Amino acid sequence: MGILKTFTLGGVHPPETKLSADQAIEVLPLPKQAFIPLNQNLGAPGTPQVAKGDEVKVGQLLAKGEAFISSNVHSPVSGKVLKIDNVMDPSGYRRPAIVINVDGDEWETDIDRSENLLKEIKLSQKEVIEKIHQMGVVGLGGATFPSHIKLMVPDGKKADVLIINGVECEPYLTSDHRLMLEKGDEVLVGTTILMKGLGVDRAIIGIENNKPDAIRNMTELAKAYPGIEVCSLKVKYPQGGEKQLIKATIKREVPSGKLPIEVGAVVNNVGTAFAVYEAVQKNKPLFERVVTITGKSVEKPGNFLVRIGTPVKELIEKAGGLPEDTGKLIGGGPMMGKALLSVDTPIVKGSSGILMLREREAKRVEVKNCIRCARCVSVCPMGLEPLLLAQYAENEMWDEAEQEKVMDCIECGSCHYTCPSGRPLLDYLRLGKSKVGQIIRNRGKK
Repeated sequence: MGILKTFTLGGVHPPETKLSADQAIEVLPLPKQAFIPLNQNLGAPGTPQVAKGDEVKVGQLLAKGEAFISSNVHSPVSGKVLKIDNVMDPSGYRRPAIVINVDGDEWETDIDRSENLLKEIKLSQKEVIEKIHQMGVVGLGGATFPSHIKLMVPDGKKADVLIINGVECEPYLTSDHRLMLEKGDEVLVGTTILMKGLGVDRAIIGIENNKPDAIRNMTELAKAYPGIEVCSLKVKYPQGGEKQLIKATIKREVPSGKLPIEVGAVVNNVGTAFAVYEAVQKNKPLFERVVTITGKSVEKPGNFLVRIGTPVKELIEKAGGLPEDTGKLIGGGPMMGKALLSVDTPIVKGSSGILMLREREAKRVEVKNCIRCARCVSVCPMGLEPLLLAQYAENEMWDEAEQEKVMDCIECGSCHYTCPSGRPLLDYLRLGKSKVGQIIRNRGKK
């Protein structure tokens, strides 16, 4: 295998705790009611295309993404629209959603539901991008950036490599791992489609070497797909961050404040590649995804194919119920995930996992004074000074926070994880990014 590649700056190694890695993907039964938020992407929400009382089928357009950075939303179920109302989404805010009473499972007739692998790509580059747009595909690694926009390379820039993120460095989560084992060919066809949409003839699939079965499977399958190579990576968090993955795989450094296209790369998640395969080859919109449900006290951790809009409590029941010692319910993983306020929160396109964290693990330690040990600086993968940025945010010194590049923070939580004084560094960094981002946007409007 040779020397394993990785990024060079910072990083930590939290316990991996991949409890559900051996659990094959199961199909979760349909909910009785689906709650489908209009905004499941980075950017603007979609505009409703249905009204109360309308009958809908699986795959039907519910909301149209009309803004430049927006995404279409399709029905994950068949039934009758009960209402369009504010529903609590995973961020904890009540936002507009379409509520559907589920009645059967009737799909739009033009969706190919067969298991046949379709390798031949019949669409042109422009048609591929348009299809991905129509089908509401967004980045499934967590950021939910509309996928078609990543393929629209700005004038004056040129992509020469597509990087597929199979790292899944976040502890506990295993949905990408299972996709690579069970749907490897589909992921590779999806990768080929993304290469066509981007206009490149080279793709690298980065996988950490704690998934040797996925590395073996994808390496073997990739032999039949020209231009695609599998790259084994050393286990280090946050290797799944796109700038870290670019550094690890092709040794290019994305400049501060710039996007990966600046160095000729575009990064997509393996879940996104699979969704792209289904969208382009099967005419299937993104209305379901694989979600890991896990935790040390969970009776049956697993990976489930879940329809968007399914309440989290249905996943919890399938995993054996909420353990008594649960201290926190997290959407995503323990490092970058966010606490969920309710089990009624619906699964959305960006839901990679549901983690039931035990009370003793969820408890924050007592916050003590900073001891100037500089551990937060040494582990920051972006080369920032988290301690300093946190102080600026705490004291509302927004100009200083901007000058010290708070917007470069990827919110990986490495600083928070390593701080011996238990200081809430990530909380302050998120606050700083939010406020400085607002200031920058307002400046742009003047």
